[in-house]
Amino acid sequence: MKYQHKQLARGRWFELTFFEQMANIGSESERAITWRDKNNEYSKKAIERALELLELTVSDVKNKKRLKELTRLYEALVDYFYFDNQFSSSDKLWQNYFFAFSYAARLTSKKK
Repeated sequence: MKYQHKQLARGRWFELTFFEQMANIGSESERAITWRDKNNEYSKKAIERALELLELTVSDVKNKKRLKELTRLYEALVDYFYFDNQFSSSDKLWQNYFFAFSYAARLTSKKK
């Protein structure tokens, strides 16, 4: 597979906490939402990066107990950005979902 996040794919991603991983996926998802009406190509590339990071998160052994949530997340993101939005997601729903991970990542990084 050709990764856009080459350094992360080489192993750096697996050094991040689960909260940091999810916050990064959220950042790319937020970019996809922000660019959707302004520049479809930028939006498409952002969601591709988000899905790539999500695939790396799924492959991280520390997340094996979270596979059901992560694979459902992948399915819901693909449905929202590429298909018919069968899960009735919204921009606000995704922003709220990923905000919790960003907040948790900031809290845990302050404790280090």
